[in-house]
Amino acid sequence: MAAYEWHPKRRNYVLELGSKCFNPVPASSHPLKAITVTDVQQKKGNSGAAASSTSKKTPFVDPLSFSDPLSGGVSTEFEGSDPLSMMSAPSKSSMPSKSSRSNSVKSQKMDGENEEIDDSFEPWSLKRAGILTKYTTSEKLSITTSFLSTGDQERVVIRSQAQAQTGTVSDKVKNRLEQLDDFEEGSVKEMLNLSQQDYVKRIEELNQALITAWDGDQRVKALKIVIQCSKLLADTSVIPFYPSKFVLITDILDTFGRLVYDRLLDKAQTVVGSNKIAKLPAKFTSDEVPEAAKETCRNWFFKIASIRELIPRFYVEAAMLRSYNFLRTGESTEVIDRLSYMSRGIGDPLVAVYARCYLCRVGILIAPKFRPHIPRCFEDFIITFPQVQGESVQNILATQKVEMPRYLTLISPALDWILQCLAHQSSETLLTQTLERCKEGCNNALMINSIMSAFKPQYIANRALFFTELIKSCEDTGLPKHMLYRTLGLCLVVAETPEDQQLSVLNEVWKAVVKLKNPTEYISCAEVWIEFVVKHFGKREINTFIGDIIKHMTPDRAYEEFYPQLQSVVSKILAHQHDFSLLFSLEKFLPFIDMFQREAIKVEVCKCVLESFNKHQLTPVNDPVVINAMMFLGKIMHDSVDALTLDDEKRVIGNLLCGFIHLVQFGRDFEQQLSFYVEVRAAFSNLDSVLVTLIQSVNNLAVETRKIVKGNHSRKTAAFVRACAAYCFITVPSLQSVFSQLQLYLLSGQVALLNQCYSQGDAFLKAAISLIPDMPKTMDAADVKSRSSEPFLMEYLYSFISTLLVTPDNPDVGVMYLLRGLLNVLQDYTWDQNGDLRIFVYTRVLAMLSSAAQEEYLYHFDKVDSNDSMYGSDPKFVAEVQSMAATLIGEILAHLKTISAPEFAKRQSTLALELVATLICHGDLSQTSMASLTSNLWTLAQKNGQADVKVMKKLQENIKTKAAAGNAGCQALAPKLTV
Repeated sequence: MAAYEWHPKRRNYVLELGSKCFNPVPASSHPLKAITVTDVQQKKGNSGAAASSTSKKTPFVDPLSFSDPLSGGVSTEFEGSDPLSMMSAPSKSSMPSKSSRSNSVKSQKMDGENEEIDDSFEPWSLKRAGILTKYTTSEKLSITTSFLSTGDQERVVIRSQAQAQTGTVSDKVKNRLEQLDDFEEGSVKEMLNLSQQDYVKRIEELNQALITAWDGDQRVKALKIVIQCSKLLADTSVIPFYPSKFVLITDILDTFGRLVYDRLLDKAQTVVGSNKIAKLPAKFTSDEVPEAAKETCRNWFFKIASIRELIPRFYVEAAMLRSYNFLRTGESTEVIDRLSYMSRGIGDPLVAVYARCYLCRVGILIAPKFRPHIPRCFEDFIITFPQVQGESVQNILATQKVEMPRYLTLISPALDWILQCLAHQSSETLLTQTLERCKEGCNNALMINSIMSAFKPQYIANRALFFTELIKSCEDTGLPKHMLYRTLGLCLVVAETPEDQQLSVLNEVWKAVVKLKNPTEYISCAEVWIEFVVKHFGKREINTFIGDIIKHMTPDRAYEEFYPQLQSVVSKILAHQHDFSLLFSLEKFLPFIDMFQREAIKVEVCKCVLESFNKHQLTPVNDPVVINAMMFLGKIMHDSVDALTLDDEKRVIGNLLCGFIHLVQFGRDFEQQLSFYVEVRAAFSNLDSVLVTLIQSVNNLAVETRKIVKGNHSRKTAAFVRACAAYCFITVPSLQSVFSQLQLYLLSGQVALLNQCYSQGDAFLKAAISLIPDMPKTMDAADVKSRSSEPFLMEYLYSFISTLLVTPDNPDVGVMYLLRGLLNVLQDYTWDQNGDLRIFVYTRVLAMLSSAAQEEYLYHFDKVDSNDSMYGSDPKFVAEVQSMAATLIGEILAHLKTISAPEFAKRQSTLALELVATLICHGDLSQTSMASLTSNLWTLAQKNGQADVKVMKKLQENIKTKAAAGNAGCQALAPKLTV
């Protein structure tokens, strides 16, 4: 192809914008209305011809038609597939079956999710985890059972397989007789010298053996396993482990009770009609239970009644309480009452209180409204509590070398549960009665602690002073008094203490706590009571309290052992104290932060403070005390960042510091604001996110200055905005990311030009051009590991070129010297050989050159004379522009030649059409050279049949529209552009 001259189209932007306004036209139909197709039914006459005049029109709904999401109806074609349709009208297939619903209800009930128990009741699942963690032992344990041998387990599997093959009644009876023969009392063995881990493992094996035996239809063996497990609860040979053993064994009992109940439910199902099975409803009565199921249920309870020993008989019957509903509705409550009396026969006070605990645990799930047994269990505990001082208990403790305080703590989980059941949904009067009863029979620390834990915190708060006196006068056997003060504090911080009692309570408690010499005991109380102080008192009390913590935790560097508790203190202060001017005016707060000597912990504490500041500081800050304190904490976080710090950690720290920077505002004192940014840059220079925020903030400062003076800068404001530009120019190179540097150079250059800072704007744009060769070839992305940076460069250059249009030339350098420099850099840039992004950029430069040749530009920087004002479409200037455009066209055509091979046909067609679109929009097609170039490129795009037909049709329509409007060049060109 021969060289072509570029002739820019003369444009009147005002007329063009006016011609693009469309007149509104009423819509003929709703745009969201479902598409319908009319099917014309043709009737054949006698001659066989179609009788169209008698045809009948019937609407036909396209099965692929769009269903309006805003309509009130539900699409029948898509019923069930659309999640919203499913919610409004679920299909039959999506509805749960009756059996699955009953099983769901059944499992919910077994898990204790009873409608009579509200959220304030702490479930057993939470307590059991704490018990297993707290009550451990290093002593050797023993277990007595006959169900842990491998041979037995194998026999279960073999028999279950045999029974699956021959399921006759005689075989089952014979198998059960064999089981009774196998499990004689002489077969029971005792396993000694088990560690705690081995003991837990053996218990888990028993649980699995129970399930395996049950699945193998060996009911007798399953019952024997449960009985032997229950017998283990009578063993107190290793007392410190008893609470954990209770939890493990009762898990097996719960499993057994659930298996029996499910079995009876299956037995109770009846056959209705032909091959239809009806199960009992979720809330059934005994009248609905078939006689066969009742007989099976009686057999189970007869077996339980034949258990000779009290403890296993008690526990197994309690585990099966729910099954009494099959015999007679409401009988379970009578049994609960009977079992509560039966527990009085258990002599060991520790075993007895846990038996009562299990009864209360099962009872509140089975019959939550039935409560007579709960106060009876509590009263029995108080009556029998003096037994702990009896000879038998003392001998056991002496033998096992367990002190009385430790022994009493073993009772605490069971007593806590009994009292929780007693206090649930109770009145404040019951608390008074309970306290009076404890004064008479069991006024010790253990009981008081359990009462405060069980009853509503508000009840405790209403009697805060009374409890402080009660704690002061009680016997501290079992629990030290600092634990009681801690529990009291936990109640008071979640309730509202009467205002007239707050100071008195704090003084009484702190008189005792301040005397504690043990750091562990002291900090356990201080960690809780700091929240009470922050909620109800002012600056002086908070400062005194923090100072007292420092005083107690500093000797022998005790604070190093209690960092979690000290962190909790900081968190609780920040949770309630959101006035940071008051917080940082506390003399002891920053010295308290200094106690965190371990760097990782100190950084976490600083993060906590800045997170609270960013969340709760809703108004701008200019208090120097707050700013200096936050700078101190931010410096600690910043200095922790090094080469090994994870990117996520850098991001978190950077976001916190950026939030702080945004909140510091000095109003109209812009010079002080800039001084603050200078100080922040010096302190936090290693984080790109912070530097980016600072540059953006300074640019915003310059724009705000311009708004105030309404674009008419005085000598003072002009110097200030130049200082802002200088700040940005110095700071941008400090960024590690080249991509961020490029974006901020462009943005800062635009802000500088907006403020009539020509030399500064010129410097920013030149710096950006010189940085392009240093841009990495790849960039990280969130969705993939890395990707090419060329798409970013292309989008960036589009914005850059648009800015160059209104950037005035420096008369001392030459016409459009910045654009020439950019093109020289792009010419030398190493582009991807398999891509054409450079050519797309060149087409945008052609469009920009066309705009640059106009007498008046489409947009300007306010009060900045662009090249249209400087040159006024001078012929020499236009000739320079045309020369640059011709060079670019030559580059583009040369590139098209390099991809003329058949395998590059698609790329060549796409680029040819891109250039055609640019020529149509920005070139003067009345010129022969331009028309010829457009026609040849059109032919080239169609050469190999790879052109995008839709694009070509749009371009063709555009040419025809312009030809109809009287454009002579388009009129001559239109016949040549065929698709």
